[in-house]
Amino acid sequence: MTMAFADKSLSCRECGNAFVWTAGEQEFYQQKGLLHEPQRCTDCRKKAKAERAAARAANMHDVICSNCGKAAQVPFEPRTDRPVYCSECFEAHRSVPPPAAPPA
Repeated sequence: MTMAFADKSLSCRECGNAFVWTAGEQEFYQQKGLLHEPQRCTDCRKKAKAERAAARAANMHDVICSNCGKAAQVPFEPRTDRPVYCSECFEAHRSVPPPAAPPA
């Protein structure tokens, strides 16, 4: 069943300004399985996204990869008793199955 979409006027919860949720955006939301209307206008969504990105960047820690030795950043406080890997080495390590337990 195809729904007919029509532009809809909404009010931004951040700035209070009215914005249009276009028929095309509504169709995109439906295709992606998104159930709720946007709560923020485009400008406030961009601002919130930039703030989240800045917060993530502020929480990054500089490390040296335990495998290849190149500089990297990780989103957690590294511990001295555990190896820390760059993204590439982490993916390679993660895809290797753990060793099988010896037979009893």
